[in-house]
Amino acid sequence: MVEMKVEGLTLDPLTNMPIIILKDSSGAKALPIWVGYFEANAIALEIEKITTPRPMTHDLIRNMIQTMKAEVNHILVNELKDNTFYAVISLVCGGNTLMIDSRPSDAIALALRTKSPIYVEENVIEAAKNLEIPESDKSKKDEKQQWKDWLENIKPDDFGKI
Repeated sequence: MVEMKVEGLTLDPLTNMPIIILKDSSGAKALPIWVGYFEANAIALEIEKITTPRPMTHDLIRNMIQTMKAEVNHILVNELKDNTFYAVISLVCGGNTLMIDSRPSDAIALALRTKSPIYVEENVIEAAKNLEIPESDKSKKDEKQQWKDWLENIKPDDFGKI
């Protein structure tokens, strides 16, 4: 497992979809995770420390965990399967550790709110370098090669923070 931090959010240059950028403390490893707009917004609100008049979903979950005297131990991005990232939330409650299946975007939004560590399995970082981009014609094949080149050469410094 590699501990990573949220470096920031950016937009995919081809699809305009938001991407969460995670990087390790040495800056040697980076992991892009594509997410939806609402998920990116939840993360951006916490990064920018913007408060809302009423609790948003991840704030509600944090409040529930705290009220139950539980604690988020860490989150772990543990798998990449069929171009989909998977994560678990390690929750300590009443002396028991529970591993709760989660989308990485939700787990990351919760980790930011609870100041919990974010970990990524080494094999996920390696597998992300070979994400399959669907192809249906020549332009799609060119895009696929561009993505593979981009993912292979991605560096944390390539991204700015929102």
